[in-house]
Amino acid sequence: MIFFFSGVGNSAWVARKLSAGMQDKCYFIPEEMQKCADYCPDENEAVGFVFPVYAWGPPRIVLEFVRNLKMTSPAFVYMVCTCGDDAGRTMQVFAEALRPKGWKLDAAYTVTMPNTYVCLPGFDVDDESLESKKLVEAEKRIENILRWLRERKRQTDCYEGGFPFLKTYAIRPFFHRFLMSPHPFRVTENCVGCKKCAKSCPLQNITMQSGRPSWGENCAMCLSCYHICPHHAVAYGKVTHTKGQYQPPSAP
Repeated sequence: MIFFFSGVGNSAWVARKLSAGMQDKCYFIPEEMQKCADYCPDENEAVGFVFPVYAWGPPRIVLEFVRNLKMTSPAFVYMVCTCGDDAGRTMQVFAEALRPKGWKLDAAYTVTMPNTYVCLPGFDVDDESLESKKLVEAEKRIENILRWLRERKRQTDCYEGGFPFLKTYAIRPFFHRFLMSPHPFRVTENCVGCKKCAKSCPLQNITMQSGRPSWGENCAMCLSCYHICPHHAVAYGKVTHTKGQYQPPSAP
Protein backbone atom coordinates (compact mmCIF):
# COMPACT_ATOMS: atom_id res chain seq x y z
CA MET A 1 0.00 0.00 0.00
CA ILE A 2 1.09 3.54 -0.77
CA PHE A 3 0.00 6.58 1.23
CA PHE A 4 0.52 9.89 -0.55
CA PHE A 5 -0.03 13.59 -0.20
CA SER A 6 0.09 15.95 -3.14
CA GLY A 7 -0.93 19.53 -3.78
CA VAL A 8 -0.10 20.68 -7.28
CA GLY A 9 0.20 17.08 -8.49
CA ASN A 10 3.87 16.08 -8.79
CA SER A 11 3.75 13.65 -5.88
CA ALA A 12 0.42 12.23 -7.06
CA TRP A 13 2.02 11.51 -10.42
CA VAL A 14 4.94 9.72 -8.76
CA ALA A 15 2.66 7.80 -6.38
CA ARG A 16 0.50 6.51 -9.22
CA LYS A 17 3.52 5.44 -11.23
CA LEU A 18 4.82 3.54 -8.23
CA SER A 19 1.35 2.10 -7.65
CA ALA A 20 1.17 0.82 -11.21
CA GLY A 21 4.70 -0.55 -11.12
CA MET A 22 4.28 -2.25 -7.75
CA GLN A 23 0.65 -3.21 -8.30
CA ASP A 24 -0.16 -1.54 -5.01
CA LYS A 25 -3.16 0.52 -4.04
CA CYS A 26 -2.79 4.27 -3.45
CA TYR A 27 -4.39 6.03 -0.50
CA PHE A 28 -4.71 9.84 -0.47
CA ILE A 29 -3.71 10.99 2.99
CA PRO A 30 -6.31 13.80 3.48
CA GLU A 31 -9.10 11.34 2.62
CA GLU A 32 -7.67 8.63 4.86
CA MET A 33 -7.43 11.06 7.78
CA GLN A 34 -11.20 11.49 7.63
CA LYS A 35 -11.76 7.72 7.90
CA CYS A 36 -9.61 7.01 10.98
CA ALA A 37 -9.23 3.44 9.71
CA ASP A 38 -7.03 0.61 10.93
CA TYR A 39 -4.70 -0.88 8.31
CA CYS A 40 -3.40 -4.43 8.20
CA PRO A 41 -0.76 -4.93 5.52
CA ASP A 42 -0.03 -8.47 4.40
CA GLU A 43 2.82 -10.28 6.12
CA ASN A 44 5.47 -9.34 3.54
CA GLU A 45 3.81 -6.23 2.13
CA ALA A 46 5.78 -3.02 1.63
CA VAL A 47 4.23 0.22 2.86
CA GLY A 48 5.24 3.41 1.11
CA PHE A 49 4.81 7.13 1.75
CA VAL A 50 5.03 9.61 -1.12
CA PHE A 51 4.95 13.35 -0.52
CA PRO A 52 6.47 16.67 -1.59
CA VAL A 53 9.23 18.49 0.27
CA TYR A 54 7.96 21.70 1.87
CA ALA A 55 10.65 23.98 3.31
CA TRP A 56 13.17 21.12 3.43
CA GLY A 57 10.95 18.74 5.35
CA PRO A 58 7.80 16.63 5.10
CA PRO A 59 4.47 18.49 5.00
CA ARG A 60 2.95 18.81 8.43
CA ILE A 61 -0.13 16.85 7.34
CA VAL A 62 2.09 13.87 6.50
CA LEU A 63 3.73 13.93 9.92
CA GLU A 64 0.33 14.23 11.59
CA PHE A 65 -0.97 11.29 9.58
CA VAL A 66 1.98 9.12 10.56
CA ARG A 67 1.62 10.10 14.21
CA ASN A 68 -2.02 8.97 14.26
CA LEU A 69 -1.72 6.04 11.85
CA LYS A 70 -3.12 2.76 13.20
CA MET A 71 -1.37 -0.12 11.48
CA THR A 72 0.23 -3.43 12.32
CA SER A 73 3.99 -3.25 11.97
CA PRO A 74 4.93 -3.35 8.25
CA ALA A 75 7.61 -5.69 6.89
CA PHE A 76 9.21 -2.94 4.81
CA VAL A 77 8.71 0.83 4.99
CA TYR A 78 9.88 3.31 2.36
CA MET A 79 9.42 6.94 1.45
CA VAL A 80 9.73 8.80 -1.84
CA CYS A 81 9.69 12.58 -1.73
CA THR A 82 9.53 15.01 -4.63
CA CYS A 83 11.51 18.23 -4.63
CA GLY A 84 12.26 21.00 -7.08
CA ASP A 85 15.89 21.26 -6.04
CA ASP A 86 17.01 19.59 -2.80
CA ALA A 87 15.40 17.87 0.15
CA GLY A 88 17.58 18.87 3.08
CA ARG A 89 17.15 16.43 5.98
CA THR A 90 13.60 15.42 5.01
CA MET A 91 14.48 11.74 5.28
CA GLN A 92 15.77 12.15 8.83
CA VAL A 93 12.66 14.06 9.93
CA PHE A 94 10.40 11.38 8.48
CA ALA A 95 12.43 8.56 10.01
CA GLU A 96 12.18 10.28 13.39
CA ALA A 97 8.39 10.46 13.00
CA LEU A 98 8.29 6.68 12.53
CA ARG A 99 10.43 5.92 15.57
CA PRO A 100 7.70 6.27 18.27
CA LYS A 101 5.73 3.59 16.42
CA GLY A 102 8.69 1.22 16.59
CA TRP A 103 9.09 1.30 12.80
CA LYS A 104 12.32 1.65 10.88
CA LEU A 105 12.59 3.48 7.56
CA ASP A 106 14.06 0.82 5.28
CA ALA A 107 14.48 2.88 2.12
CA ALA A 108 14.22 6.54 1.13
CA TYR A 109 14.47 8.29 -2.23
CA THR A 110 14.10 11.73 -3.77
CA VAL A 111 12.67 12.46 -7.20
CA THR A 112 13.53 15.85 -8.69
CA MET A 113 10.45 17.42 -10.27
CA PRO A 114 9.64 20.86 -11.73
CA ASN A 115 9.59 23.71 -9.23
CA THR A 116 6.22 24.94 -7.97
CA TYR A 117 7.12 27.37 -5.17
CA VAL A 118 6.59 31.03 -6.15
CA CYS A 119 5.80 32.86 -2.89
CA LEU A 120 9.14 34.58 -2.29
CA PRO A 121 11.34 36.79 -4.47
CA GLY A 122 13.83 34.69 -6.41
CA PHE A 123 11.56 31.63 -6.52
CA ASP A 124 9.67 30.76 -9.70
CA VAL A 125 8.62 27.85 -11.87
CA ASP A 126 11.23 26.35 -14.19
CA ASP A 127 11.45 27.38 -17.81
CA GLU A 128 10.01 24.95 -20.35
CA SER A 129 13.31 23.33 -21.26
CA LEU A 130 14.28 22.63 -17.65
CA GLU A 131 10.78 21.43 -16.83
CA SER A 132 10.89 18.96 -19.73
CA LYS A 133 14.38 17.78 -18.75
CA LYS A 134 13.31 17.16 -15.16
CA LEU A 135 10.27 15.15 -16.24
CA VAL A 136 12.30 12.95 -18.57
CA GLU A 137 14.84 12.30 -15.81
CA ALA A 138 12.04 11.67 -13.31
CA GLU A 139 10.67 8.88 -15.50
CA LYS A 140 14.08 7.18 -15.44
CA ARG A 141 14.46 7.77 -11.73
CA ILE A 142 11.12 6.15 -10.96
CA GLU A 143 12.06 3.09 -12.99
CA ASN A 144 15.20 2.71 -10.87
CA ILE A 145 13.25 3.20 -7.65
CA LEU A 146 10.74 0.56 -8.73
CA ARG A 147 13.56 -1.90 -9.39
CA TRP A 148 15.09 -1.22 -5.97
CA LEU A 149 11.73 -1.55 -4.23
CA ARG A 150 10.99 -4.86 -5.94
CA GLU A 151 14.38 -6.08 -4.73
CA ARG A 152 13.59 -4.73 -1.24
CA LYS A 153 16.88 -2.91 -1.11
CA ARG A 154 17.46 -1.29 2.23
CA GLN A 155 19.12 1.95 1.21
CA THR A 156 18.79 5.72 1.13
CA ASP A 157 19.36 7.74 -2.02
CA CYS A 158 18.23 11.28 -1.25
CA TYR A 159 19.66 14.50 -2.63
CA GLU A 160 20.07 16.71 0.43
CA GLY A 161 21.78 19.67 -1.26
CA GLY A 162 24.05 22.15 0.46
CA PHE A 163 23.76 23.00 4.17
CA PRO A 164 20.98 20.44 4.76
CA PHE A 165 21.07 20.63 8.57
CA LEU A 166 20.75 24.43 8.51
CA LYS A 167 17.90 24.35 5.99
CA THR A 168 15.83 21.72 7.80
CA TYR A 169 16.48 22.53 11.44
CA ALA A 170 16.89 26.32 11.32
CA ILE A 171 15.29 27.76 8.18
CA ARG A 172 12.36 25.33 8.11
CA PRO A 173 10.96 26.38 11.53
CA PHE A 174 11.29 30.02 10.39
CA PHE A 175 9.29 29.18 7.24
CA HIS A 176 6.58 27.48 9.28
CA ARG A 177 6.26 30.38 11.69
CA PHE A 178 6.48 33.36 9.37
CA LEU A 179 6.23 32.35 5.70
CA MET A 180 3.52 29.69 5.48
CA SER A 181 0.43 31.71 6.33
CA PRO A 182 -2.68 31.58 4.11
CA HIS A 183 -3.50 35.22 4.90
CA PRO A 184 -1.72 36.76 1.87
CA PHE A 185 -3.83 34.73 -0.58
CA ARG A 186 -6.26 36.83 -2.59
CA VAL A 187 -7.76 37.02 -6.06
CA THR A 188 -7.40 39.76 -8.65
CA GLU A 189 -10.06 41.28 -10.86
CA ASN A 190 -9.38 38.44 -13.32
CA CYS A 191 -11.29 35.99 -11.11
CA VAL A 192 -14.42 34.62 -12.83
CA GLY A 193 -15.59 32.49 -9.90
CA CYS A 194 -14.97 29.17 -11.68
CA LYS A 195 -14.31 27.39 -8.34
CA LYS A 196 -11.32 25.46 -9.71
CA CYS A 197 -9.14 26.71 -6.85
CA ALA A 198 -11.64 25.49 -4.24
CA LYS A 199 -12.08 22.11 -5.92
CA SER A 200 -8.32 21.58 -6.20
CA CYS A 201 -7.53 22.28 -2.54
CA PRO A 202 -6.47 18.96 -0.95
CA LEU A 203 -7.49 20.16 2.51
CA GLN A 204 -10.80 21.75 1.45
CA ASN A 205 -9.54 25.01 2.87
CA ILE A 206 -11.09 27.27 0.22
CA THR A 207 -14.75 28.26 0.27
CA MET A 208 -16.63 30.44 -2.18
CA GLN A 209 -18.12 33.59 -0.70
CA SER A 210 -20.15 35.85 -2.99
CA GLY A 211 -18.61 34.08 -5.95
CA ARG A 212 -15.04 34.63 -4.80
CA PRO A 213 -12.65 32.22 -3.06
CA SER A 214 -11.83 32.69 0.61
CA TRP A 215 -8.95 30.93 2.34
CA GLY A 216 -9.30 29.42 5.80
CA GLU A 217 -6.58 28.59 8.31
CA ASN A 218 -6.07 24.92 7.41
CA CYS A 219 -3.61 25.55 4.57
CA ALA A 220 -0.72 23.32 3.53
CA MET A 221 0.77 26.05 1.30
CA CYS A 222 0.79 23.54 -1.55
CA LEU A 223 -0.14 26.28 -4.09
CA SER A 224 -2.54 24.05 -6.00
CA CYS A 225 -5.02 26.94 -6.04
CA TYR A 226 -2.46 29.27 -7.59
CA HIS A 227 -1.26 26.93 -10.31
CA ILE A 228 -4.65 25.62 -11.39
CA CYS A 229 -6.29 29.02 -11.90
CA PRO A 230 -6.94 29.40 -15.67
CA HIS A 231 -6.88 33.19 -15.44
CA HIS A 232 -3.83 33.60 -13.15
CA ALA A 233 -6.22 35.35 -10.76
CA VAL A 234 -4.94 33.75 -7.52
CA ALA A 235 -2.20 35.84 -5.95
CA TYR A 236 -0.03 35.51 -2.87
CA GLY A 237 0.61 39.04 -1.65
CA LYS A 238 2.36 41.13 -4.26
CA VAL A 239 5.08 38.70 -5.31
CA THR A 240 3.28 36.30 -7.65
CA HIS A 241 1.84 38.59 -10.34
CA THR A 242 4.95 38.17 -12.51
CA LYS A 243 5.50 34.49 -11.66
CA GLY A 244 4.72 31.53 -13.88
CA GLN A 245 2.27 28.68 -13.38
CA TYR A 246 2.87 24.97 -13.62
CA GLN A 247 0.63 22.09 -14.68
CA PRO A 248 1.76 18.61 -13.59
CA PRO A 249 2.02 15.70 -16.01
CA SER A 250 -1.07 13.56 -16.50
CA ALA A 251 -1.37 10.65 -14.13
CA PRO A 252 -0.46 7.27 -15.66
